Amino acid sequence: MSSSDKNLSDVQYDPLERPDQVSVGIVCSKWNKEITQALIDGAKQLLGHAGISEEHIHTVFVPGSYELPMGAKMLMGKTQLDAVICLGCVIKGETDHDKYINQAVANGLMQLSLFSGVPCIFGLLTVNSKQQAIDRAGGAHGNKGEEAAATAIQMINLKTKKVDKKQIGF
Repeated sequence: MSSSDKNLSDVQYDPLERPDQVSVGIVCSKWNKEITQALIDGAKQLLGHAGISEEHIHTVFVPGSYELPMGAKMLMGKTQLDAVICLGCVIKGETDHDKYINQAVANGLMQLSLFSGVPCIFGLLTVNSKQQAIDRAGGAHGNKGEEAAATAIQMINLKTKKVDKKQIGF
């Protein structure tokens, strides 16, 4: 189903077993600040509803989206985190810069996740226009920050909960 057909933030997740023991990082790009601030607000709101206290949410800002993986790595080096939510917004322009930035961020976050064992959530808007960004930062299509926070909770649950062997095919 395309994003034009649904609200992207219609998210569901299982509750955390011990939200008081969960620590989450948020790394956010300063570029397109009016968009990224709405993403942070959505992420923090959902994390709060999940029972994670404000003092267990560690937020840092990086200059642009390209710096999200390094910002996540630096934050992980300063505090023990269960997940890192990386938020940014790259709007297509007249050149192909967006493709290079988006691909670099995706690859960097995946590598960091795999090597560190800490889920690094891709909350980067990769849009063609500012209106598409607005629609995904609390507008017509929900809030990608909320969606990224729900993904973080799902990954934390996957890491901490016992899994029924039938669910994983054993």
